[in-house]
Amino acid sequence: MTIKRQFALVGGVAMVVFSAVTALVWWLVMPACAASKPLASDVQGAEVAKYFGRVMPKLHLSHQPIDYGIATNALSIYLGMLDYDRAFFLASDVAEFQKEGAGLAERLHKGDVSLAFRIFERFKARARNRVEYADSLITKGFDLTVNESYTWRRKDAPWSATEADWNELWREKLKNEYVARVVAKQITDSEKTNGTAKAAAPEPAGKDTTNKEVSVRASEIDALLSPEAFMRKRYKQYLIVLEDSDAEFVLQRFFTAFAQAYDPHSEYMTPSSSEDFEIGMKLSLGGIGALLQSEDGAAKIEKVIPGGPAAKDGRLKAGDKIIGVIQENGETIDILHWPLYKAVGVIRGPKGSKVVLIVIPASDISGARTVKIQLVRDEVKLEDQEAKGDVVTLPGLNGRTNMIGVIDLPVFYADMKNRMNGGAEFKSSTRDIAKIIADMKEKRVEGIVLDLRDNGGGSLAEAVEMTGLFLPSGPVVQVRESRGVQVLNDPDPDTLYGGPLVVLVNRRSASASEILAAALQDYGRAIIVGDSKTHGKGTVQSWQPLDERKSSLGSIKVTTHSFYRVAGGSTQMKGVVPDITIPSVLDVLEVGEEYLPNAIPWTVISMARYQPFADLSPLIPALKRASEVRRAADNRFKTQGDVIGRVKKFQTAMEISLNLKDRLALAREEKGLEKAQNEMDVEADDDALKKNPEKDIVLKEAQRILADLIGQLRAKEKKDENSILENAWGRK
Repeated sequence: MTIKRQFALVGGVAMVVFSAVTALVWWLVMPACAASKPLASDVQGAEVAKYFGRVMPKLHLSHQPIDYGIATNALSIYLGMLDYDRAFFLASDVAEFQKEGAGLAERLHKGDVSLAFRIFERFKARARNRVEYADSLITKGFDLTVNESYTWRRKDAPWSATEADWNELWREKLKNEYVARVVAKQITDSEKTNGTAKAAAPEPAGKDTTNKEVSVRASEIDALLSPEAFMRKRYKQYLIVLEDSDAEFVLQRFFTAFAQAYDPHSEYMTPSSSEDFEIGMKLSLGGIGALLQSEDGAAKIEKVIPGGPAAKDGRLKAGDKIIGVIQENGETIDILHWPLYKAVGVIRGPKGSKVVLIVIPASDISGARTVKIQLVRDEVKLEDQEAKGDVVTLPGLNGRTNMIGVIDLPVFYADMKNRMNGGAEFKSSTRDIAKIIADMKEKRVEGIVLDLRDNGGGSLAEAVEMTGLFLPSGPVVQVRESRGVQVLNDPDPDTLYGGPLVVLVNRRSASASEILAAALQDYGRAIIVGDSKTHGKGTVQSWQPLDERKSSLGSIKVTTHSFYRVAGGSTQMKGVVPDITIPSVLDVLEVGEEYLPNAIPWTVISMARYQPFADLSPLIPALKRASEVRRAADNRFKTQGDVIGRVKKFQTAMEISLNLKDRLALAREEKGLEKAQNEMDVEADDDALKKNPEKDIVLKEAQRILADLIGQLRAKEKKDENSILENAWGRK
């Protein structure tokens, strides 16, 4: 649904491999980066500004003009893009820029973007100052026995008012990084000494391990550095990247700040980033299979694409941050603070090549723990994202055994080209689901679980038609655009499957998934089970060049439509709230539309005219109680509850200790959390689940809820001639 930057990550240049000693010496003796020539706008930048000022308000759903409110909001976003944790600019800098913000909208329309470059030059000057100051503090060293703390969440903190405040902030910031490095080395050394470090699996006989050995040697370069040398290396590299930035880097952020002043899913794409976008949409080049976004100076995993290398491996999760890349030729690249397009350039590579990602897990707050994940780049093939079905048996009420159908749908897919050209045969998730259901009906399943967890959306037409498989004719979703509201109806009056149905969702179920789940819930057609809510993305984005005749101006991804349930409420922000909630770790992480800045608010329109299929609300309390009793008696859910509580504790802590003893204890607690999560394997990859389906305790509980529902309906059918169970087998 949303047109995201789905990087099918590729490309890579062979380079001479530094030995560990050579790399160590090079970083230690490397001189500080000299100031680069100041950047300034050119005729191209002025032309982009004028076009952007006309096109953005015209295309965006809100049609809000670029006025004082949008401009001042854009200025704040731009400052945040450069100084995400408010550590470089001083309060006086920000006040100075904000004074100029009053006339920023008018200047944009005239093609004047000089403020963007003056802000960037000030930022570079402040960064040079701080890197020099950091070097002096690192030389002095830090006392790790003092009991003090650092406020690590600073995106909304005030900028430093005085130089003394500024220096104290940086002392705490650097000490936090230093103690994290000391802790990481101590834990690693302790594991090696105690023999607890996880041994690598032996390679098959005859397999060439040269590249793997080179990567391992390269990954140990940083381990040879002292904490002081490691920090100097990182800050010098950060300054090099900053000084090497060009005008396109500045303009991409500046215009994206204006786009995101409208909503978080809109952005400006330069010609080079537009090329990356096209690569992603084609999914034709080798990559890791992940959606990336820039956050806190790192390449953050927004979504793992079903069927891709990362999804098949199972270790990389949404929220993880990639801070380093080890290429197959052994080159170790620290990408922290890199622009996203540059980070993408080193992450992607030829199909079949290996890459090692250095990752900070989403649950980590100490900064002491990184993991290395080796992947083999590959294409994300459509067949890897196809719907899959299975039939399982499990006990039901009164000692009966139930046959349950389980359908996994990773994405709403379709061969849009053949479909639009009127071809009789084209790939379609709806058609595949229909075949799976037909097979299940032949096997006389008594109910179906439709698993939409981690399904981020896809084709709107597929979502509407698939909903129709479970409903008689009627409206499925309402779509609002600039011209008004359009009601999209189920195009097929027949109901393929009318039996007991449970839809499983989580906070990563978005867009098309929410349309289907919402419609089935409003019609009383299914019991929705999962996290406290779905993602809450009720908007659609389209990609438009600023001018079809001038590709050099770049393009914009802009929000053009919003979705509403047949009952009238939007799926935006609120998402779909399940009838039965099974808490997960995602509920305590910042996953969801409500955490995005400038998200379009929830609204409501008139309900569509529709006839509910059934009223399942009287059955839900008993289903919920039975599920709660089962989970309370299940040690795996008890462990899950403990994991959720500990992750929540870490995520809500605003401060972190700078005392070495305390940080070691925190790091060991996080290691215990990681171990518990691995043992739980709640979000195991597809291959693992095929080997051991019992590991997916949430899916198993959804099946038991369905079995309870079947039992209730079986009891009810004795009193009700219009049996849902009868409809399930197509006898009515």
